[in-house]
Amino acid sequence: MDIAKLREAHPDHWKRAAAIRTLTLDAVAEANSGHSGMPMGMADVATVLFEKHLKFDASAPTWPDRDRFILSAGHGSMLIYSLLYLTGYAEMPLEAIKDFRQMGAVTAGHPENFLLDGVETTTGPLGQGIANAVGFAMAEEALRARFGKKLQDHYTYCFAGDGCLMEGVSHEAIALAGRQKLGKLVVFWDNNNITIDGTVDISDRTNQVQRFKAAGWHVQEIDGHDPEQIDAAIAAAKATKKPSMIACKTHIALGHAKQDTSKGHGALTDAEELKAAKEAYGAPLGAFEVPADVKKQWEEIGSKGRADRAAWEARFDEQSERRQAEFNRVFAGEAPKKLSAVIKALKKQISEEKPKMATRASSQAVLEVVNPVMPETFGGSADLTGSNNTLTEGLGTFDETNRKGRYVYYGIREHGMAAAMNGISLHGGLRPYGGTFFCFTDYARPSMRLSALMKTPVTYVMTHDSIGLGEDGPTHQPVEHLAICRATPNTLTIRPCDTVETAEAWEIALTSQSTPSVLVLTRQGLPTLRTDHKNTNLVSKGAYVLADSEGKRQVILIATGSEVHLAMEAREKLQAEGIGTRVVSMPSMELFAEQDESYRRKVLPAGPVRVGVEAATRAGGWDRWLLGERGRENKQAFVGMTSFGASAPAGELFEKYGITTDNVVAQAKALLG
Repeated sequence: MDIAKLREAHPDHWKRAAAIRTLTLDAVAEANSGHSGMPMGMADVATVLFEKHLKFDASAPTWPDRDRFILSAGHGSMLIYSLLYLTGYAEMPLEAIKDFRQMGAVTAGHPENFLLDGVETTTGPLGQGIANAVGFAMAEEALRARFGKKLQDHYTYCFAGDGCLMEGVSHEAIALAGRQKLGKLVVFWDNNNITIDGTVDISDRTNQVQRFKAAGWHVQEIDGHDPEQIDAAIAAAKATKKPSMIACKTHIALGHAKQDTSKGHGALTDAEELKAAKEAYGAPLGAFEVPADVKKQWEEIGSKGRADRAAWEARFDEQSERRQAEFNRVFAGEAPKKLSAVIKALKKQISEEKPKMATRASSQAVLEVVNPVMPETFGGSADLTGSNNTLTEGLGTFDETNRKGRYVYYGIREHGMAAAMNGISLHGGLRPYGGTFFCFTDYARPSMRLSALMKTPVTYVMTHDSIGLGEDGPTHQPVEHLAICRATPNTLTIRPCDTVETAEAWEIALTSQSTPSVLVLTRQGLPTLRTDHKNTNLVSKGAYVLADSEGKRQVILIATGSEVHLAMEAREKLQAEGIGTRVVSMPSMELFAEQDESYRRKVLPAGPVRVGVEAATRAGGWDRWLLGERGRENKQAFVGMTSFGASAPAGELFEKYGITTDNVVAQAKALLG
C-alpha cells in the first residue's frame, strides 16, 4: 500500500483519518496494551461515515433520532474513543484517551455502554455487535411505524471484522436481518484477511459476499481506503430497501511495520516503529498531538448534526402533549400507570378462581392483560411460540409488511434472539421479551450475560424448566441452569409457583430499569397456592411465608416453582403428626438477598430444621439459605437433582428422583431424629 499516494490523492481526508491512527498508536503504547490494527485499518471508512453520513450531535449523545454506530469489533475500541474525542463529546477529553485501559477510566479495553453515552452497546465478544445492530434496526422500524418518520427515522451502522463473521451468532443475525428486510441497517466488513493466529484462510474459506447475498442483503465490494468509493457505497446502501453489507478491503495496521500481519492485530508499542508510522502519515511526532486545524475540522463534523437535532426538537414540540408524554415515557423505560392495576386485578381473579395452570400458561394469561396497556412490549420466541406461550391476541407479526406488529418469529436462533433483544432494549422505546426452553439458555448465554453487564432490562421467558417436561428427556431437562442464572451478577432469576406469583414476576420484570429478568416456568400444571388475595407484590421480597406452622415451629420447608405445592402437601402431613412446619416460597434468591437482615431472619429464623426442595441441583444457591447466614450450621437437607434426568412421563420422573411429598416428609423427620 503506497501511503504517499493516499496522502496526495485526498490530503484533507487523510489528515482527519491520520488523527484516528495516531491517537490509537499513542494510547495503546501508553497503556502497553490494546489492539492497534483495526482502528488504523478502518480509519478511512470511519472518517467518511462520520463526516458525510452519520446523523449525530456530539453535544447531545442521547438524542433519540440519532443514527446508531455499533463497533462490533470491540477490541478496536480506540477507533470509537478517538472519534468521540475528535468530534467533541464532553465525556471524552484528551485525558481519557491518555488513560486508555486504566482503572476507573471511561476508556475501557472494550467499549462499555454504561460508561459512555457515545457508546451504544458493549462489544468485545465477537459477533455480539452485529447481532445487537439487527435489534437496533428492528427497534427503529417498529418505532417509526408507531411514532412516524417525524420522530423516528435513522440508520444503524455497524463495523464488523472477520472474527465477528466467523462467530455463529453472526449467521443467526445476518439471516434474521435478511428475512426482516431491515433497509436501514448498514454493516461494514473490515475485510483485512487477518486473525490472531494468521491469515483468515488457515481457518476459513467462506465467501462472505455470497453468504450475505444468499441471506437477502444488498452487497458491495470497495477499497476501504478510497474515500470516494466509501462515500458512494454508503449512498448506495442508503438507497436500497435491503440490509446492506459493504465489504471494505483494508490493510490492518495501515502504514506500520506490522501492516498486513497477525502481529498488527494487537498492541503496537515499539517506539521506533511508531515514529516511522507517524512519519509515513505526515503526522506530528508528539504523543497525543492532533494539529489544531484537524481538531477543528473534526469538531465541526461533531456539530453538523445540531441543525438536524433542532429540526427534530421543533417537530417534537408540534406533537400533542399526550403524544410527547408517551414518547418520553417509553424512552425513559417507565411502565404505564395502568400496569399495577391490571396486575392486581388479575391476581384477585386468580385467587378467587383457583385454576390449575402451567406457569407458562400463567405467563400468557399475564401477557394477555399487560400487552394491551403496554404498547412498548415487543415479544417473540425462538420457534417455540406455542410452547412458550409468548404470543397474545392482537400483537400482530412484526415483518416487512407490518412494522406495527409487536411479535417476532425469531426462528431457531436463541443466541441471535437474545442479542437482538439487547439491541432493541438499548435503542430505547421498547420492552423486548423472548422465549425458549430453559435448557436452551445455553445457546443464549453469551448475550444473557451481556444483558446483565449492560444493564438492559430484557425479559427471558424460559419454559419447560425441569424434569417436569417429561418424555423429551435429559437433552431438554435443565438441572444446572438455575445455578448459572443465579450466579450471574445483575440478573433476576424468578421461578414462580403459581399464576399469582407469575403475575408478580412479570410486574417486576416490566418495571426494572437496569436488570434483566429470567422467568423460569413450568410445562406441567400447578395448583393456585396464593388463594388469599394481597395487593402487595410478595415476589418482590424474594421469599415469604406462604404457610406458617401451627404449634411449635420445628421445620421450615423452602421451595421454588413447581415444588412449592409439594412442600405444602408435606406440611399437611407433618402437621398431622404434630410437627409444626412453616413453608417458605422462594421465587427469587436474588431479591431475597436484597432484603434487610431483619426480614430475612424473620422469614428464616434460626432453630428449626430446614429442607430445600427444587427440581434442580443444590448448586443453585441453596447453601446460604439451608446452612444459614450467621456461620452456625443448621440441620438441613436438600430434595432435588444430583444427576441428569431421563425420558419418561413427568410423574414417574419425580418419583424416580425422590422429589416427592413423602421424601420431603421423610427428610424433615430424619433431621428431627
